[in-house]
Amino acid sequence: MKSAFKVNIVAGILVLVPLVATIFFLRLFVTWVDRIWNVLPPAWRPDELLPFHIPGLGLVLLLMVLFLSGFLVRNFIGRKLLEFWEWFLSKIPFVSWIYIAVKQLLETITITSSKEFKRVVLLEYPRRGLYALAYVTGVATGEVQHKTEQKCINVFLPSTPNPTTGFYLIVPEDDVIPLDMSVEESFKLLMSGGILSPEQQRKSKMNGALKMPGLKKSREKTT
Repeated sequence: MKSAFKVNIVAGILVLVPLVATIFFLRLFVTWVDRIWNVLPPAWRPDELLPFHIPGLGLVLLLMVLFLSGFLVRNFIGRKLLEFWEWFLSKIPFVSWIYIAVKQLLETITITSSKEFKRVVLLEYPRRGLYALAYVTGVATGEVQHKTEQKCINVFLPSTPNPTTGFYLIVPEDDVIPLDMSVEESFKLLMSGGILSPEQQRKSKMNGALKMPGLKKSREKTT
């Protein structure tokens, strides 16, 4: 009974803690986004116009503002206005540094995707005998390739647990070891610090698929 009690407690923690944490952070996010209505005059806010509070309306307003902003900057007039705005900000020393840094960060996150990582490799780093996961982003060209004796490739060496930061390396192609794992599997491996290996990820997906009611019934029919 003691063992069963302990197993059930652990199972309850594994089920409830992620669920409660998800609800908690979603509630914080919705509450924070709803504050966007504070930019409007009090008489125009939904809480004043509607008989009851509807959570999440701030997200609707935010999506509308983002959509309209994106629509405007994609046409000729909007691009000119954006160029003027950026030129104006560039003349303000401290503000321009913040604006450029934030813009570059967002462009890196939104434009650069896992598709830029062509394949996953092993690289001996930081010394011989130690290995690190890395991503091949392309083949070295131009002056970089002309001044090296071997064929080199561009490699991004991510950090842990945040794989969006790391180092750009130019490595001889013969010095890397190709891997069969996907980019998604390697991301999970890095972010978990090696806890979630690709084999465990595939096994977990397989177990989840076998527990699906439709698949379970079909397996019972075939047997």
